[in-house]
Amino acid sequence: MKLTLSSVYRPHSFPKFLYCSSFGTLGRRFCSSALSSSPTCVKPQVPLFLRPPIYSTKLCDLKKWHDWAKGVSLSIGSTFVQSDNGADSNMLCRELKWLMEDAVEDHSLGMEDDDRVKMRIDIEELYSLWTQRVQERRPFQYVVGCEHWRDLVLSVEEGVLIPRPETELVVDFVSHVVSENEDLRSGVWADLGTGSGALAIGICGVLGSEGGRVIATDLSPVAVAVATYNVQRYSLQDKIDLREGSWFEPLKDMEGKLAGLVSNPPYIPSEDISGLQAEVGRHEPRLALDGGIEGMDALHHLCDGAALMLKPGGFFAFETNGEQQCCALVDYIKSRSGRSFYNLEIRADFAGIKRFVIGFHQ
Repeated sequence: MKLTLSSVYRPHSFPKFLYCSSFGTLGRRFCSSALSSSPTCVKPQVPLFLRPPIYSTKLCDLKKWHDWAKGVSLSIGSTFVQSDNGADSNMLCRELKWLMEDAVEDHSLGMEDDDRVKMRIDIEELYSLWTQRVQERRPFQYVVGCEHWRDLVLSVEEGVLIPRPETELVVDFVSHVVSENEDLRSGVWADLGTGSGALAIGICGVLGSEGGRVIATDLSPVAVAVATYNVQRYSLQDKIDLREGSWFEPLKDMEGKLAGLVSNPPYIPSEDISGLQAEVGRHEPRLALDGGIEGMDALHHLCDGAALMLKPGGFFAFETNGEQQCCALVDYIKSRSGRSFYNLEIRADFAGIKRFVIGFHQ
């Protein structure tokens, strides 16, 4: 099954608390040194809708840009759909509307053409961004710098996998098991390959303020920086511990202690990367996509490590590429460490595709 990127971006009609101290950290560099050979500092980009409106342009110039961008969008027709199931003209026009909402501060009606409009971005950069979106097939989420996921608005940028709606189900699985087990709710959870921090933040939400904490790891310094930015926006620094490193390496202090373990690892077979939708294959990090020859390298490693890291009764949930990988992973677990796990299940995603393997440690 080919991994695609659908635009599920939504306008920013969300509660004020989501702005929580955002501007206090806009220019801050985030440093990660936990269990890594040397500290790594990366300055994450600020999502467009959070930038201050320090630019302005004449309304007539903004209209001129919009007419140009709409014309470019309409010229695409179904070309991208036929090529690799990409966006059609209708989707591009919706994205254009969302970009306007993020870029323009003042949406007042009744303005004259010569009136100046407050902007969060320079008009020339708007031309550049829409050229990147259409001609280079740059993902819209990278253009605006964020993605809506569950009830969150998460910062994303090049070097960080854009979280998909399907992955939201992992949080639902965790919510179900902790609702029935207070020991799991109060324990320490781990999100391996956290990317934007989506799963870690989502799980922290279902654990609740009185629940346990989450350790989130990623090999990519960019991902750790972006995840740190997102964690700080939601004021979860005391509940989520970001650690830079490969899979279980930053968790050596947690062997046999984890209440739960989740991951959306790279699972695309190497030979399939070139055939992915352009927004995915050209722009999203290969490190987060390429799962080796059969797409199972990371999944096998996660299963082997789960047997060591989870405490008795601990829960795991891993996302896969589909039914074939799910079945292969269950067979792998049973053959390698069958007595270490129980209640193994394959769960489907929103489209009915069998995508997740879940289970408990003996």
